[in-house]
Amino acid sequence: MIPLESQDYDRKSLRTVTGKTADWDELAKDAVAFAAARGGKLLIGIEDGQEFPPPGQILDRALPDKVRKRLRERTVNLELIPEIRVAPNGAEYLELLIPRSIAVPSTSDGRFFIRVGDNSVPVVGDEVLRLATDRSSVPWETLPSGVPRHRLDPEKLASLIARLRASERVKASVKAKTDEELLEHYLLVDGDQLTHLGVLCVGRRADRVRLGTAPVVQALKFDETGQRVNKWVWDEHELTPMELVDAVWHGIPEFQERYELREGLFPVSVPMFDEAVVRELLVNALVHRPYTQRGDIFLNFYPDRLEVVNPGRLPIGVTPGNILHKSVRRNDELARIFHDLNLMEREGSGFDLMYEILLGQGKPVPVPSEGADSVMVMVQRRILKPELIGLMTRADQAFQLSQKEKITLGTLALSDGLTAQELCARLELGAAEALKPWLGRLEGLRLVETTGRTKATRYFVPPKVLSTLEVEPHTTLVRIEPHRLRALILEDIKRYPDSGIGQIHARIGSEIPRTQVKRMIDELAIQGHLDATGLNRGRKYRIKP
Repeated sequence: MIPLESQDYDRKSLRTVTGKTADWDELAKDAVAFAAARGGKLLIGIEDGQEFPPPGQILDRALPDKVRKRLRERTVNLELIPEIRVAPNGAEYLELLIPRSIAVPSTSDGRFFIRVGDNSVPVVGDEVLRLATDRSSVPWETLPSGVPRHRLDPEKLASLIARLRASERVKASVKAKTDEELLEHYLLVDGDQLTHLGVLCVGRRADRVRLGTAPVVQALKFDETGQRVNKWVWDEHELTPMELVDAVWHGIPEFQERYELREGLFPVSVPMFDEAVVRELLVNALVHRPYTQRGDIFLNFYPDRLEVVNPGRLPIGVTPGNILHKSVRRNDELARIFHDLNLMEREGSGFDLMYEILLGQGKPVPVPSEGADSVMVMVQRRILKPELIGLMTRADQAFQLSQKEKITLGTLALSDGLTAQELCARLELGAAEALKPWLGRLEGLRLVETTGRTKATRYFVPPKVLSTLEVEPHTTLVRIEPHRLRALILEDIKRYPDSGIGQIHARIGSEIPRTQVKRMIDELAIQGHLDATGLNRGRKYRIKP
Protein backbone atom coordinates (compact mmCIF):
# COMPACT_ATOMS: atom_id res chain seq x y z
CA MET A 1 0.00 0.00 0.00
CA ILE A 2 1.34 3.45 -0.99
CA PRO A 3 1.12 5.90 1.97
CA LEU A 4 -1.21 8.91 1.84
CA GLU A 5 0.00 12.50 2.18
CA SER A 6 1.03 13.19 5.75
CA GLN A 7 3.83 14.56 7.92
CA ASP A 8 6.21 12.04 6.35
CA TYR A 9 4.87 11.59 2.80
CA ASP A 10 3.78 13.73 -0.15
CA ARG A 11 2.56 12.80 -3.62
CA LYS A 12 3.40 14.63 -6.83
CA SER A 13 2.27 14.27 -10.43
CA LEU A 14 4.85 13.10 -12.96
CA ARG A 15 4.25 16.43 -14.72
CA THR A 16 6.11 18.09 -11.81
CA VAL A 17 9.42 16.75 -13.14
CA THR A 18 8.78 16.27 -16.88
CA GLY A 19 8.02 18.44 -19.90
CA LYS A 20 7.11 22.13 -19.98
CA THR A 21 4.98 21.79 -16.84
CA ALA A 22 7.95 20.80 -14.65
CA ASP A 23 7.90 22.84 -11.42
CA TRP A 24 11.32 22.35 -9.86
CA ASP A 25 10.95 25.26 -7.46
CA GLU A 26 7.81 23.73 -5.92
CA LEU A 27 9.56 20.37 -5.61
CA ALA A 28 12.59 22.04 -4.00
CA LYS A 29 10.31 23.77 -1.46
CA ASP A 30 8.74 20.48 -0.37
CA ALA A 31 12.12 18.71 -0.23
CA VAL A 32 13.55 21.48 2.01
CA ALA A 33 10.45 21.26 4.26
CA PHE A 34 10.93 17.52 4.79
CA ALA A 35 14.66 17.93 5.48
CA ALA A 36 14.00 20.70 8.02
CA ALA A 37 11.47 18.55 9.91
CA ARG A 38 12.19 14.87 10.48
CA GLY A 39 12.73 13.76 6.91
CA GLY A 40 10.25 12.08 4.59
CA LYS A 41 9.50 10.77 1.12
CA LEU A 42 8.22 12.45 -2.03
CA LEU A 43 6.31 9.98 -4.23
CA ILE A 44 6.46 11.31 -7.80
CA GLY A 45 4.19 9.90 -10.50
CA ILE A 46 0.86 9.63 -8.60
CA GLU A 47 -1.92 12.06 -9.56
CA ASP A 48 -4.04 13.92 -6.98
CA GLY A 49 -6.86 11.77 -5.63
CA GLN A 50 -5.40 8.56 -7.05
CA GLU A 51 -4.25 5.60 -5.00
CA PHE A 52 -1.69 4.29 -7.51
CA PRO A 53 0.25 5.56 -10.54
CA PRO A 54 -1.57 5.40 -13.90
CA PRO A 55 -1.66 1.76 -15.17
CA GLY A 56 1.19 0.99 -17.53
CA GLN A 57 3.30 3.99 -16.42
CA ILE A 58 7.01 3.32 -17.15
CA LEU A 59 9.64 5.87 -16.06
CA ASP A 60 12.72 6.99 -17.96
CA ARG A 61 15.75 5.33 -16.31
CA ALA A 62 17.57 8.68 -16.43
CA LEU A 63 14.85 10.37 -14.33
CA PRO A 64 16.42 9.71 -10.88
CA ASP A 65 19.71 11.36 -11.86
CA LYS A 66 17.84 14.23 -13.47
CA VAL A 67 15.79 14.89 -10.32
CA ARG A 68 18.88 14.63 -8.10
CA LYS A 69 20.79 17.11 -10.26
CA ARG A 70 17.98 19.67 -10.57
CA LEU A 71 17.18 19.66 -6.84
CA ARG A 72 20.83 20.01 -5.84
CA GLU A 73 21.00 23.11 -8.05
CA ARG A 74 18.02 24.61 -6.22
CA THR A 75 18.72 23.68 -2.58
CA VAL A 76 21.36 24.02 0.13
CA ASN A 77 22.21 21.46 2.87
CA LEU A 78 19.92 18.83 1.34
CA GLU A 79 20.55 15.13 0.78
CA LEU A 80 18.23 12.98 -1.32
CA ILE A 81 18.04 9.41 -2.61
CA PRO A 82 15.81 8.88 -5.69
CA GLU A 83 14.75 5.35 -6.66
CA ILE A 84 12.21 3.93 -9.12
CA ARG A 85 9.55 1.79 -7.41
CA VAL A 86 6.81 -0.52 -8.70
CA ALA A 87 3.26 -0.02 -7.33
CA PRO A 88 0.86 -2.94 -6.62
CA ASN A 89 -0.83 -2.29 -10.01
CA GLY A 90 2.48 -2.81 -11.82
CA ALA A 91 3.01 0.86 -12.71
CA GLU A 92 6.21 2.71 -11.80
CA TYR A 93 6.72 5.83 -9.69
CA LEU A 94 9.76 7.67 -8.33
CA GLU A 95 10.38 7.53 -4.58
CA LEU A 96 12.50 10.44 -3.37
CA LEU A 97 13.89 9.71 0.11
CA ILE A 98 14.87 12.89 1.98
CA PRO A 99 16.71 12.35 5.30
CA ARG A 100 16.53 14.90 8.09
CA SER A 101 19.20 17.50 7.39
CA ILE A 102 21.98 18.00 9.94
CA ALA A 103 22.41 21.68 9.00
CA VAL A 104 19.54 24.09 8.31
CA PRO A 105 18.32 23.41 4.75
CA SER A 106 17.06 26.11 2.40
CA THR A 107 16.35 26.78 -1.26
CA SER A 108 19.22 28.28 -3.25
CA ASP A 109 17.46 31.67 -3.26
CA GLY A 110 17.45 31.76 0.57
CA ARG A 111 13.95 30.56 1.50
CA PHE A 112 13.23 28.25 4.44
CA PHE A 113 10.36 25.78 4.90
CA ILE A 114 9.32 23.11 7.38
CA ARG A 115 6.85 20.22 7.12
CA VAL A 116 3.82 20.57 9.40
CA GLY A 117 1.15 17.91 8.94
CA ASP A 118 0.63 17.56 5.19
CA ASN A 119 1.75 21.11 4.35
CA SER A 120 5.11 22.76 3.67
CA VAL A 121 5.07 25.92 5.80
CA PRO A 122 7.42 28.88 5.18
CA VAL A 123 9.82 29.84 7.98
CA VAL A 124 10.43 33.60 8.14
CA GLY A 125 11.88 36.30 10.39
CA ASP A 126 12.92 35.28 13.89
CA GLU A 127 11.69 31.73 13.25
CA VAL A 128 14.75 31.11 11.06
CA LEU A 129 16.99 31.76 14.08
CA ARG A 130 14.80 29.45 16.19
CA LEU A 131 15.09 26.75 13.55
CA ALA A 132 18.88 27.01 13.67
CA THR A 133 19.02 27.18 17.48
CA ASP A 134 16.71 24.20 18.05
CA ARG A 135 18.52 22.11 15.49
CA SER A 136 21.33 19.71 16.24
CA SER A 137 22.86 16.88 14.29
CA VAL A 138 21.53 14.38 16.86
CA PRO A 139 18.38 14.96 18.98
CA TRP A 140 19.11 15.74 22.64
CA GLU A 141 17.20 12.71 23.90
CA THR A 142 19.39 10.21 22.00
CA LEU A 143 22.77 11.77 22.86
CA PRO A 144 25.06 9.75 25.18
CA SER A 145 24.84 11.07 28.74
CA GLY A 146 28.21 9.86 30.01
CA VAL A 147 26.42 7.62 32.53
CA PRO A 148 27.60 3.97 32.26
CA ARG A 149 24.99 1.56 30.98
CA HIS A 150 25.20 -0.62 34.07
CA ARG A 151 24.40 2.32 36.39
CA LEU A 152 20.68 2.33 35.79
CA ASP A 153 17.97 1.93 38.41
CA PRO A 154 16.86 -1.74 38.44
CA GLU A 155 13.43 -0.90 39.85
CA LYS A 156 12.77 1.76 37.21
CA LEU A 157 13.88 -0.62 34.47
CA ALA A 158 11.73 -3.49 35.76
CA SER A 159 8.68 -1.23 36.03
CA LEU A 160 9.11 0.19 32.52
CA ILE A 161 9.72 -3.23 30.94
CA ALA A 162 6.68 -4.74 32.69
CA ARG A 163 4.40 -1.93 31.50
CA LEU A 164 5.67 -2.17 27.93
CA ARG A 165 5.16 -5.94 27.82
CA ALA A 166 1.61 -5.52 29.17
CA SER A 167 0.64 -2.79 26.69
CA GLU A 168 -1.61 -3.71 23.75
CA ARG A 169 0.06 -0.96 21.71
CA VAL A 170 3.43 -2.77 21.67
CA LYS A 171 3.88 -5.30 18.85
CA ALA A 172 4.40 -8.94 19.76
CA SER A 173 7.77 -8.89 18.00
CA VAL A 174 8.91 -6.07 20.28
CA LYS A 175 7.61 -7.80 23.42
CA ALA A 176 9.65 -10.86 22.44
CA LYS A 177 12.91 -8.91 22.78
CA THR A 178 15.12 -9.32 25.84
CA ASP A 179 15.40 -6.52 28.38
CA GLU A 180 18.72 -5.41 26.89
CA GLU A 181 17.25 -5.41 23.39
CA LEU A 182 14.31 -3.32 24.57
CA LEU A 183 16.74 -0.73 25.95
CA GLU A 184 18.29 -0.47 22.51
CA HIS A 185 14.93 -0.56 20.72
CA TYR A 186 13.68 2.50 22.63
CA LEU A 187 17.09 4.24 22.32
CA LEU A 188 17.62 4.30 26.09
CA VAL A 189 21.25 3.25 25.61
CA ASP A 190 24.03 4.14 23.19
CA GLY A 191 26.79 1.53 23.30
CA ASP A 192 27.98 1.26 26.89
CA GLN A 193 26.26 4.51 28.02
CA LEU A 194 22.74 5.59 28.87
CA THR A 195 21.32 8.24 26.57
CA HIS A 196 19.70 11.36 28.01
CA LEU A 197 16.37 9.62 27.45
CA GLY A 198 17.69 6.57 29.31
CA VAL A 199 18.64 8.71 32.31
CA LEU A 200 15.14 10.26 32.33
CA CYS A 201 13.33 6.92 32.09
CA VAL A 202 15.49 4.29 33.84
CA GLY A 203 18.35 6.26 35.42
CA ARG A 204 19.13 6.91 39.05
CA ARG A 205 18.00 10.05 40.85
CA ALA A 206 21.52 11.53 41.10
CA ASP A 207 22.03 11.22 37.35
CA ARG A 208 18.66 12.85 36.61
CA VAL A 209 19.68 15.75 38.83
CA ARG A 210 22.94 16.17 36.88
CA LEU A 211 21.03 16.44 33.60
CA GLY A 212 19.96 19.93 34.68
CA THR A 213 16.75 19.89 32.63
CA ALA A 214 14.88 16.94 34.13
CA PRO A 215 11.26 18.10 34.61
CA VAL A 216 10.13 19.81 37.81
CA VAL A 217 6.42 20.40 38.45
CA GLN A 218 5.02 23.12 40.71
CA ALA A 219 1.30 23.42 41.47
CA LEU A 220 0.17 26.75 42.98
CA LYS A 221 -3.30 27.61 44.28
CA PHE A 222 -4.53 31.23 44.36
CA ASP A 223 -7.62 32.79 45.96
CA GLU A 224 -9.97 35.43 44.51
CA THR A 225 -7.51 38.24 45.34
CA GLY A 226 -4.59 36.53 43.61
CA GLN A 227 -2.86 35.54 46.86
CA ARG A 228 -1.20 32.13 46.94
CA VAL A 229 -2.85 29.86 49.48
CA ASN A 230 -1.28 26.46 48.76
CA LYS A 231 1.63 24.85 46.96
CA TRP A 232 2.69 21.36 45.82
CA VAL A 233 6.13 20.67 44.33
CA TRP A 234 7.75 17.66 42.64
CA ASP A 235 11.40 18.70 42.45
CA GLU A 236 13.26 15.78 44.01
CA HIS A 237 13.85 14.04 40.62
CA GLU A 238 12.93 10.67 42.11
CA LEU A 239 10.25 10.10 39.47
CA THR A 240 10.52 9.49 35.75
CA PRO A 241 8.39 11.63 33.39
CA MET A 242 5.90 8.75 33.11
CA GLU A 243 5.61 8.43 36.89
CA LEU A 244 5.16 12.19 37.29
CA VAL A 245 1.81 12.07 35.49
CA ASP A 246 0.29 9.71 38.09
CA ALA A 247 1.98 11.48 41.01
CA VAL A 248 0.62 14.92 40.06
CA TRP A 249 -2.89 13.65 39.33
CA HIS A 250 -3.19 11.80 42.66
CA GLY A 251 -1.27 14.38 44.68
CA ILE A 252 -3.48 17.46 44.19
CA PRO A 253 -6.84 17.44 46.07
CA GLU A 254 -8.42 19.92 43.62
CA PHE A 255 -8.38 17.26 40.92
CA GLN A 256 -10.76 15.09 42.95
CA GLU A 257 -13.48 17.76 43.37
CA ARG A 258 -16.77 17.23 41.52
CA TYR A 259 -20.04 18.98 40.72
CA GLU A 260 -23.28 17.21 41.66
CA LEU A 261 -25.93 18.01 39.05
CA ARG A 262 -29.41 16.63 38.41
CA GLU A 263 -30.57 15.35 35.04
CA GLY A 264 -34.24 14.53 35.23
CA LEU A 265 -34.76 12.26 38.24
CA PHE A 266 -31.15 11.15 38.48
CA PRO A 267 -28.07 12.90 39.93
CA VAL A 268 -25.04 13.34 37.68
CA SER A 269 -21.50 13.79 38.99
CA VAL A 270 -19.19 15.89 36.79
CA PRO A 271 -15.52 16.46 37.68
CA MET A 272 -14.30 20.03 38.02
CA PHE A 273 -11.23 18.93 36.07
CA ASP A 274 -11.66 15.80 33.97
CA GLU A 275 -8.91 13.21 34.52
CA ALA A 276 -8.33 12.58 30.79
CA VAL A 277 -7.99 16.33 30.14
CA VAL A 278 -5.56 16.87 33.02
CA ARG A 279 -3.44 13.87 32.03
CA GLU A 280 -3.33 15.08 28.42
CA LEU A 281 -2.18 18.53 29.57
CA LEU A 282 0.54 16.99 31.77
CA VAL A 283 1.69 14.65 28.99
CA ASN A 284 1.87 17.53 26.51
CA ALA A 285 3.95 19.53 28.98
CA LEU A 286 6.36 16.63 29.59
CA VAL A 287 6.67 15.29 26.04
CA HIS A 288 6.71 18.48 23.96
CA ARG A 289 8.94 20.70 26.10
CA PRO A 290 12.46 21.53 24.85
CA TYR A 291 14.77 19.57 27.18
CA THR A 292 17.68 21.81 26.24
CA GLN A 293 15.96 24.68 28.09
CA ARG A 294 15.67 24.99 31.86
CA GLY A 295 12.36 25.85 33.46
CA ASP A 296 9.65 24.32 35.65
CA ILE A 297 6.17 23.22 34.63
CA PHE A 298 3.55 25.25 36.54
CA LEU A 299 -0.05 24.31 37.31
CA ASN A 300 -1.75 27.52 38.49
CA PHE A 301 -5.14 26.99 40.15
CA TYR A 302 -7.54 29.96 40.28
CA PRO A 303 -11.17 29.97 41.51
CA ASP A 304 -12.46 29.81 37.92
CA ARG A 305 -9.69 28.12 35.92
CA LEU A 306 -6.51 26.06 35.68
CA GLU A 307 -3.45 27.33 33.78
CA VAL A 308 -0.72 24.88 32.73
CA VAL A 309 2.49 26.75 31.85
CA ASN A 310 5.35 24.97 30.09
CA PRO A 311 8.85 26.39 29.39
CA GLY A 312 9.77 26.90 25.74
CA ARG A 313 7.74 28.10 22.78
CA LEU A 314 5.62 26.06 20.40
CA PRO A 315 7.50 24.21 17.64
CA ILE A 316 7.92 26.17 14.43
CA GLY A 317 4.79 25.89 12.30
CA VAL A 318 2.46 25.42 15.27
CA THR A 319 0.56 28.42 16.65
CA PRO A 320 -2.28 28.89 19.17
CA GLY A 321 -4.52 29.38 16.11
CA ASN A 322 -3.79 26.02 14.45
CA ILE A 323 -2.89 23.78 17.39
CA LEU A 324 -6.09 21.73 16.93
CA HIS A 325 -4.88 20.50 13.53
CA LYS A 326 -1.08 20.82 13.52
CA SER A 327 1.36 18.61 15.37
CA VAL A 328 5.16 18.73 15.46
CA ARG A 329 6.85 16.46 18.00
CA ARG A 330 10.01 17.74 19.65
CA ASN A 331 11.02 14.52 21.39
CA ASP A 332 10.08 11.65 19.10
CA GLU A 333 11.49 8.82 21.22
CA LEU A 334 10.00 10.06 24.50
CA ALA A 335 6.66 10.47 22.70
CA ARG A 336 6.94 6.88 21.42
CA ILE A 337 7.41 5.56 24.96
CA PHE A 338 4.44 7.59 26.26
CA HIS A 339 2.31 6.36 23.36
CA ASP A 340 3.28 2.71 23.83
CA LEU A 341 2.48 2.98 27.55
CA ASN A 342 -1.05 4.30 26.75
CA LEU A 343 -0.20 7.64 28.33
CA MET A 344 -0.91 9.72 25.23
CA GLU A 345 -3.01 9.48 22.12
CA ARG A 346 -1.68 9.19 18.61
CA GLU A 347 0.08 12.19 17.12
CA GLY A 348 -2.06 15.28 16.70
CA SER A 349 -5.16 13.98 18.54
CA GLY A 350 -4.56 15.32 22.07
CA PHE A 351 -6.38 18.63 21.62
CA ASP A 352 -9.20 16.90 19.71
CA LEU A 353 -9.72 14.67 22.75
CA MET A 354 -9.79 17.65 25.14
CA TYR A 355 -12.27 19.49 22.89
CA GLU A 356 -14.55 16.45 22.80
CA ILE A 357 -14.50 15.88 26.57
CA LEU A 358 -14.92 19.50 27.65
CA LEU A 359 -17.71 20.27 25.17
CA GLY A 360 -19.47 17.07 26.26
CA GLN A 361 -19.44 18.44 29.82
CA GLY A 362 -20.87 21.82 28.79
CA LYS A 363 -17.51 23.56 29.32
CA PRO A 364 -15.52 25.91 27.07
CA VAL A 365 -12.67 24.44 25.02
CA PRO A 366 -9.03 24.81 26.17
CA VAL A 367 -7.39 28.12 25.28
CA PRO A 368 -3.67 28.02 24.35
CA SER A 369 -1.43 31.10 24.29
CA GLU A 370 2.27 31.66 23.66
CA GLY A 371 4.59 33.96 25.60
CA ALA A 372 8.16 35.06 24.98
CA ASP A 373 9.60 31.81 26.35
CA SER A 374 6.63 29.71 27.47
CA VAL A 375 3.33 28.17 26.38
CA MET A 376 0.17 28.28 28.49
CA VAL A 377 -3.07 26.27 28.14
CA MET A 378 -6.07 27.44 30.15
CA VAL A 379 -9.10 25.28 30.97
CA GLN A 380 -12.11 26.64 32.83
CA ARG A 381 -13.49 25.06 35.98
CA ARG A 382 -17.11 26.13 35.52
CA ILE A 383 -19.81 24.49 33.41
CA LEU A 384 -21.40 27.02 31.05
CA LYS A 385 -24.54 25.02 30.29
CA PRO A 386 -25.11 22.01 32.58
CA GLU A 387 -28.19 20.98 30.59
CA LEU A 388 -26.07 20.31 27.50
CA ILE A 389 -24.45 17.29 29.18
CA GLY A 390 -27.68 15.39 28.55
CA LEU A 391 -27.90 16.69 24.98
CA MET A 392 -24.41 15.49 24.05
CA THR A 393 -24.86 12.12 25.77
CA ARG A 394 -28.22 11.32 24.17
CA ALA A 395 -27.17 12.52 20.72
CA ASP A 396 -24.09 10.30 20.82
CA GLN A 397 -26.05 7.31 22.08
CA ALA A 398 -28.68 7.73 19.38
CA PHE A 399 -26.39 8.37 16.40
CA GLN A 400 -22.86 7.19 17.38
CA LEU A 401 -21.33 10.53 16.39
CA SER A 402 -17.73 10.81 15.24
CA GLN A 403 -15.27 12.89 17.25
CA LYS A 404 -15.46 15.77 14.76
CA GLU A 405 -19.26 15.68 14.78
CA LYS A 406 -19.33 15.79 18.59
CA ILE A 407 -16.91 18.73 18.66
CA THR A 408 -18.99 20.66 16.12
CA LEU A 409 -22.31 19.87 17.83
CA GLY A 410 -20.91 20.90 21.22
CA THR A 411 -19.47 24.12 19.80
CA LEU A 412 -22.83 25.10 18.27
CA ALA A 413 -24.82 24.00 21.33
CA LEU A 414 -22.72 26.25 23.59
CA SER A 415 -23.65 29.22 21.39
CA ASP A 416 -26.91 30.49 19.96
CA GLY A 417 -25.70 29.78 16.45
CA LEU A 418 -22.60 30.69 14.46
CA THR A 419 -21.97 31.87 10.93
CA ALA A 420 -19.80 29.70 8.70
CA GLN A 421 -16.93 32.12 9.25
CA GLU A 422 -17.38 32.12 13.02
CA LEU A 423 -17.60 28.32 13.13
CA CYS A 424 -14.42 28.06 11.05
CA ALA A 425 -12.67 30.36 13.53
CA ARG A 426 -13.85 28.27 16.51
CA LEU A 427 -12.63 25.06 14.83
CA GLU A 428 -9.41 26.69 13.57
CA LEU A 429 -10.28 25.98 9.93
CA GLY A 430 -9.00 28.10 7.10
CA ALA A 431 -12.03 28.14 4.77
CA ALA A 432 -15.73 27.25 4.80
CA GLU A 433 -15.03 24.32 2.46
CA ALA A 434 -13.13 22.64 5.31
CA LEU A 435 -16.33 22.49 7.43
CA LYS A 436 -17.79 19.53 5.53
CA PRO A 437 -16.02 16.70 7.42
CA TRP A 438 -16.63 18.49 10.73
CA LEU A 439 -20.37 18.86 10.10
CA GLY A 440 -20.48 15.27 8.86
CA ARG A 441 -24.02 13.88 9.28
CA LEU A 442 -25.25 16.59 11.67
CA GLU A 443 -27.41 18.34 9.07
CA GLY A 444 -28.74 15.07 7.66
CA LEU A 445 -29.67 13.91 11.16
CA ARG A 446 -31.36 17.28 11.77
CA LEU A 447 -29.18 17.91 14.81
CA VAL A 448 -27.95 21.09 13.12
CA GLU A 449 -29.89 23.41 10.80
CA THR A 450 -28.94 26.48 8.76
CA THR A 451 -30.35 29.83 7.72
CA GLY A 452 -29.04 32.16 5.04
CA ARG A 453 -26.79 31.38 2.11
CA THR A 454 -23.10 31.55 1.12
CA LYS A 455 -21.14 33.75 3.55
CA ALA A 456 -24.32 34.55 5.52
CA THR A 457 -25.00 30.86 6.26
CA ARG A 458 -25.67 30.39 9.95
CA TYR A 459 -25.52 27.04 11.76
CA PHE A 460 -27.49 26.32 14.93
CA VAL A 461 -28.99 23.51 17.01
CA PRO A 462 -32.78 23.76 16.40
CA PRO A 463 -35.13 24.14 19.39
CA LYS A 464 -37.00 20.94 18.46
CA VAL A 465 -33.78 18.96 18.94
CA LEU A 466 -33.24 20.59 22.32
CA SER A 467 -36.81 19.84 23.40
CA THR A 468 -36.65 16.24 22.15
CA LEU A 469 -33.54 15.72 24.21
CA GLU A 470 -35.20 17.40 27.23
CA VAL A 471 -33.09 20.55 27.21
CA GLU A 472 -34.84 23.81 27.94
CA PRO A 473 -34.13 26.38 25.20
CA HIS A 474 -34.32 30.10 25.88
CA THR A 475 -35.92 32.63 23.53
CA THR A 476 -33.40 34.45 21.37
CA LEU A 477 -33.28 36.47 18.16
CA VAL A 478 -29.79 35.25 17.26
CA ARG A 479 -31.22 32.71 14.79
CA ILE A 480 -33.83 35.08 13.32
CA GLU A 481 -34.68 34.23 9.72
CA PRO A 482 -33.74 36.82 7.04
CA HIS A 483 -37.31 37.67 6.02
CA ARG A 484 -38.30 38.29 9.64
CA LEU A 485 -35.23 40.47 10.25
CA ARG A 486 -36.12 42.43 7.10
CA ALA A 487 -39.66 43.09 8.33
CA LEU A 488 -38.40 44.00 11.82
CA ILE A 489 -35.95 46.59 10.47
CA LEU A 490 -38.53 48.17 8.15
CA GLU A 491 -41.07 48.41 10.98
CA ASP A 492 -38.49 49.98 13.32
CA ILE A 493 -37.36 52.60 10.78
CA LYS A 494 -41.00 53.38 9.96
CA ARG A 495 -41.60 54.18 13.63
CA TYR A 496 -38.26 55.90 14.20
CA PRO A 497 -37.13 57.63 10.98
CA ASP A 498 -33.62 59.09 10.66
CA SER A 499 -32.07 56.39 12.88
CA GLY A 500 -28.50 55.12 12.74
CA ILE A 501 -27.48 51.45 12.65
CA GLY A 502 -26.54 51.50 16.34
CA GLN A 503 -29.97 52.79 17.34
CA ILE A 504 -31.79 50.30 15.12
CA HIS A 505 -29.64 47.43 16.40
CA ALA A 506 -30.32 48.30 20.05
CA ARG A 507 -34.10 48.51 19.54
CA ILE A 508 -34.69 45.35 17.51
CA GLY A 509 -32.40 43.13 19.58
CA SER A 510 -28.77 43.55 20.60
CA GLU A 511 -28.25 39.75 20.55
CA ILE A 512 -28.56 39.80 16.75
CA PRO A 513 -25.03 40.18 15.29
CA ARG A 514 -24.48 43.80 14.24
CA THR A 515 -22.93 42.64 10.96
CA GLN A 516 -26.15 40.79 10.14
CA VAL A 517 -28.23 43.92 10.81
CA LYS A 518 -25.92 46.11 8.71
CA ARG A 519 -25.96 43.63 5.81
CA MET A 520 -29.77 43.64 5.75
CA ILE A 521 -29.95 47.46 5.94
CA ASP A 522 -27.49 47.74 3.05
CA GLU A 523 -29.62 45.34 0.99
CA LEU A 524 -32.78 47.36 1.72
CA ALA A 525 -31.01 50.57 0.67
CA ILE A 526 -29.72 49.01 -2.57
CA GLN A 527 -33.19 47.65 -3.37
CA GLY A 528 -34.65 51.15 -2.95
CA HIS A 529 -36.66 50.61 0.23
CA LEU A 530 -34.57 53.01 2.34
CA ASP A 531 -33.14 56.50 1.89
CA ALA A 532 -29.75 57.16 3.52
CA THR A 533 -28.19 60.49 4.51
CA GLY A 534 -24.82 61.30 6.06
CA LEU A 535 -21.55 59.38 6.05
CA ASN A 536 -19.92 56.70 8.19
CA ARG A 537 -21.15 56.81 11.80
CA GLY A 538 -23.43 59.75 11.02
CA ARG A 539 -25.38 57.81 8.41
CA LYS A 540 -29.18 57.83 9.02
CA TYR A 541 -31.96 55.84 7.40
CA ARG A 542 -35.66 56.46 6.66
CA ILE A 543 -38.33 54.71 4.61
CA LYS A 544 -38.18 55.81 0.98
CA PRO A 545 -41.43 57.51 -0.15
